[in-house]
Amino acid sequence: MQRKKSKQNRSSCTETLPKNLIACLPVQVRKQTEWLVDVGRWRPSPAEFQAAAALLPPHDRPAIHRFVREEDRKRALVSRLLQYSLVYHALGMPFHQIRINRTLEGKPYLNKNVNLPGFNFNTSHQGEYVGIASEPLCLVGLDIVCISKPQRETALEFINNFTSYLTDHEWNCIVTADSHDGMLTEFYRYWCLKEAFVKATGAGVGFGLQRLEFHHMNWTNISLCIDGEEARKWMFWLFKIDEMHLASIAKGHPEDAIDSFRRTLSDVVIQEGELHTAIEIPEEAFTLLTVEHLIQLHD
Repeated sequence: MQRKKSKQNRSSCTETLPKNLIACLPVQVRKQTEWLVDVGRWRPSPAEFQAAAALLPPHDRPAIHRFVREEDRKRALVSRLLQYSLVYHALGMPFHQIRINRTLEGKPYLNKNVNLPGFNFNTSHQGEYVGIASEPLCLVGLDIVCISKPQRETALEFINNFTSYLTDHEWNCIVTADSHDGMLTEFYRYWCLKEAFVKATGAGVGFGLQRLEFHHMNWTNISLCIDGEEARKWMFWLFKIDEMHLASIAKGHPEDAIDSFRRTLSDVVIQEGELHTAIEIPEEAFTLLTVEHLIQLHD
């Protein structure tokens, strides 16, 4: 999905680009950010929930109330609070001045900013946790999964429902685990990684997950093949949040963003060396925040 630029455009952009772009970025966005909120610990009264929702710009509030279940409304609200808090932290913009848009596929983005040519972020929520990850230059995708045991079927029967999304290699790695719990964990690891990649590129639910095949050494040195070809410009990390939750982060080259998302990024050409360095920077542990932290950022 690469879109080539003309030599004329590439030359003119490069002439205005600092040799070390990352050093010219605001301090807050020079490195990646990973925040995590345990929404299970937040038990707001109806008035407290409405007060937190009122921190968001009016146009972003209706999406929260579309959910019927209270837990889903909480996750939706905290997800949006994380997005606005991150942008406030990075750019110093008050909540009411921030305009977060979404592509047709649902990828959140800010308006183009030549001072932040590759700044992008991604959210995820499942189970007890809501998280956000951002990157100043490369693409970033985040996915959180809850390892929940199936209620009316065995682990193998449950995983069988997803065989069309797994390659033969991945399937064999899953079913040769030493227990049913082990099979579930292996399955969710692969699923988490696939979703993180898709979300990083901005692709929607129509992307064929079976095109992606992951390889690893005891879940380190994780690599990806797309349609059988190694994706050398991508890096992946897996995190164990607790006994029931996993998270994965994908980082890759902006050229792999789908068209609708690529159009939201700045046209500034980023030097390959800086992109390569940004992609390979090791991911650190998540910073655990509370909803109260996010509210205080607004205050």
